[in-house]
Amino acid sequence: MHESTPTATPAALPALPALRTQAALLIERGVHTLAGLSAAELHAFAEAAETAEPTETADAAGAAAAPGGGGRAGALLAVHPDRAPASALAPLLRREGTPGFVVTDMQDVDLFAPLDTLALPDTPLYLVTGPDRGDELANRSPNEALPVLTARGRTPLLLTEGIHWVLQQPAVLARNHCFMTIGSRLRKADGALDARTPAVWISNGTGRDGRERRNAPKVGWCWAGNRHTWLGFASATGRRGGS
Repeated sequence: MHESTPTATPAALPALPALRTQAALLIERGVHTLAGLSAAELHAFAEAAETAEPTETADAAGAAAAPGGGGRAGALLAVHPDRAPASALAPLLRREGTPGFVVTDMQDVDLFAPLDTLALPDTPLYLVTGPDRGDELANRSPNEALPVLTARGRTPLLLTEGIHWVLQQPAVLARNHCFMTIGSRLRKADGALDARTPAVWISNGTGRDGRERRNAPKVGWCWAGNRHTWLGFASATGRRGGS
């Protein structure tokens, strides 16, 4: 995994779309079908959540972590990973007309589950509040970044949440400013964590990716002890289900 040195300051990201707009995109891409939900159920959840969702400033959402960090107030509409796994969501991503994909040496991608310390709402649909790309944590290893996020009262994004974020806000994935989703880990038979940590970045179209996948959104992995200057650590202020 090689990328060029990141530029000094990434472009500021726009706010997330309204929840009803997010629901419409998920329906357009067929995510509701993957999740065994009707379009009406998805629309109803988004409408109810949008009505209840308070208007927040970036400071109130806890999302303005650092300059260029990608933080914006608002909520991301997510489907529970048990309903729509990463392997099904990744191909729905698009960048420059090219669909997303999972690297060939991560065929067990759907076995990466939430860390034991993370509690997901027990609902098919839920909200992820105050997502942030974590650019200021770049060049730390996942093992180093997790305690920092925890100390800040933030929760690391799951891989499926990261994919949902790129789906709704493609600009969050930029050359040299991509992110890891260390809330998802694979636990081995002996109880220890697999050393791989999932991430979402942009393919260079080299090696096993293939030229046809150049610039495509890519779901891959990095070692938990390695550092990368071009990968931040995506996190959120919290998660909540519908009323």
